Amino acid sequence: MKVSVIKLDGKAAGDVELSEAVFGITDIRGDILARYVNWQLAKRRAGTHKVQTRNENSRTGKKMYKQKGTGGARHGSRRAPQFVGGSRAFGPIVRDHGFSLPKKVRALALRHALSAKLKAGELVLVDNVSIKDAKTAKLRETFAKLGWNRTLIIAGPDVDANFGLAARNIPNVNVLPNAGLNVYDILRADKLVLTKAALEAIEATYADYKPSRSELARQAEKEAA
Repeated sequence: MKVSVIKLDGKAAGDVELSEAVFGITDIRGDILARYVNWQLAKRRAGTHKVQTRNENSRTGKKMYKQKGTGGARHGSRRAPQFVGGSRAFGPIVRDHGFSLPKKVRALALRHALSAKLKAGELVLVDNVSIKDAKTAKLRETFAKLGWNRTLIIAGPDVDANFGLAARNIPNVNVLPNAGLNVYDILRADKLVLTKAALEAIEATYADYKPSRSELARQAEKEAA
């Protein structure tokens, strides 16, 4: 499929042919996207929440009162969780919230996210995103003319220094290199902007794709219906 390429000033810069394997998926799998987003957000969690356990509480460990003859329950420490100032039982500890997700599933989720953006008409291809001067006001005007409000821009192997400086103070605009491409940011953005260099890198990585048997069976069922 052919898609038009523009420049930052809005002028046409030719057409490019997109890979069907990366951008041509029509049956978008929401479950695959959800698995990737949950995996990505779980990895972001710091996991540093923690409470004091009984061996870390500074309260005395001396027996509160004698074992028998008081008419009350038998207790041996003020650190027990049922007392004010005691330690919490089964509280949170420092841990990693991340879990594993197969590499093939991650790649498939990225293909579905890119295809969803193209299908929704929210994919824009630009020649490049390099500018001469790092002027935020001027770049904001350019984005307003192009209709880029909540936008994710994948700039290529590296982000142009002036463009990165000018764009970083514009709200809801996220500029990333190729290495930062991820499903969560793609789905959050109203517009996904790819440079030609970014497109070449994406297709070089993800175009070599062979659908699984389950996907082929699902596609055959859909065509038969």
